[in-house]
Amino acid sequence: QVQLVESGGGLVQAGGSLRLSCAASGNIFSINGMGWYRQAPGKQRELVAAITSGGSRNYADSVKGRFAISRDNAKIAVYLQMNSLKPEDTAVYYCNADVKYSPLTRWEAYWGQGTQVTVSS
Repeated sequence: QVQLVESGGGLVQAGGSLRLSCAASGNIFSINGMGWYRQAPGKQRELVAAITSGGSRNYADSVKGRFAISRDNAKIAVYLQMNSLKPEDTAVYYCNADVKYSPLTRWEAYWGQGTQVTVSS
């Protein structure tokens, strides 16, 4: 069993900043990619940012230059620094990680419970 626990969401004014954190725990042999997704009301869940175990990063066009993803492999954690927030960034943000229980098992995707980010205009 693997748990991903997010924190750091909240209400902020446009132009402000927030930092999301996600910590993984449980039966973990290895973690490959980690990332952040978001889902606004009435919309599909979308990728915001992702980072590989080697540190390669990928961002949605809508957040490039404003958001920064990082990870701490020793703490099994991933972070999302969000700057210059806009009302259209309002959504529930979900942490995602690809996890192996042992060297012989396949990669499995796990999700956090989500954290609300609300940006007021």
